[in-house]
Amino acid sequence: MIEKIHLLNRTDEKMSIYYIDRRDGQVKQEEVAAYRMLKWTYETKVGKTLLELLIKKKIFSSFLGLFMETKLSKRKIDSFVNRLGIEMSEAEREEIHEYKSFNDFFARKLKAEVRPVCQEDISLISPVDGRVLAYEKIDMHSEISVKGERYKLLDIFQDCKLANEFDLGTCIIARLSPIDYHRFHFPDNGLADKSKRVKGYYYSVNPLTMFSLIDVYCRNKREITSFASDNFGEMCLVEVGATAVGSIVQTYQPNSYVEKGVEKGYFKFGGSTVIIFIKKDKIIIDRDIIRNTELGYETKVNIGERIGVKYRIENVK
Repeated sequence: MIEKIHLLNRTDEKMSIYYIDRRDGQVKQEEVAAYRMLKWTYETKVGKTLLELLIKKKIFSSFLGLFMETKLSKRKIDSFVNRLGIEMSEAEREEIHEYKSFNDFFARKLKAEVRPVCQEDISLISPVDGRVLAYEKIDMHSEISVKGERYKLLDIFQDCKLANEFDLGTCIIARLSPIDYHRFHFPDNGLADKSKRVKGYYYSVNPLTMFSLIDVYCRNKREITSFASDNFGEMCLVEVGATAVGSIVQTYQPNSYVEKGVEKGYFKFGGSTVIIFIKKDKIIIDRDIIRNTELGYETKVNIGERIGVKYRIENVK
């Protein structure tokens, strides 16, 4: 297990995180938005106090989320797009004036042709545009290190029986940054149960928080969905909220059969994470993702890309 993701402090105002872009295999830097604010919040005495008293709580994220639903929030879209270099040509609505609020823009849909879905039956696809880490043969009784934080399977599920089912299985963690498309999709064909809400706080999932002592995936608000995958057996799909994520919106129909790549839901404004748990001997994660994870790098992938294949004895090396 890795101990941390590769980071570089460039200046007092900015932090970059290294990741590997799967398209060209190059190591690239991701700018951390609002670095000074996050640094103050998570590293100063006053900031930490305010974090515990207000920022981590639902009322703060709900208030900010409500503002992002108003017409006034539209003013933030143009600078957000220009500052982060968002490709609006990929969106169904390319023009900024077509969005009624910042949240309307943030949860924008993309043109189907810009995110083709790998249709191989044996393939598992990425459910999001994001930066991926993958861990094999996870042990629910041991601590796993993710972004500098340590947690156990049981801490995420809060259900010992369910956690035991994924012992020695595979865990895939996809982190979404503000620049990313914020809708999440099903990674395979299958039957989706109703999502279970787990109450929690709203700590940031920004890479800066890896230096804090907060096990964000275990303490933040999250939703867990049992998913009977056609090719990978019983899976758990977990969406994790964060600061300013007022809502995790599920758009699928519970207890219904879905096809690979179909939308499951979306996040409103804020950084977010999707986690997939798969049982033992059901999947072989693509080796480049495993290799990058072992080296301490996230791998940038898009929705629809293959990230693993169905477990077969002849494929195991």
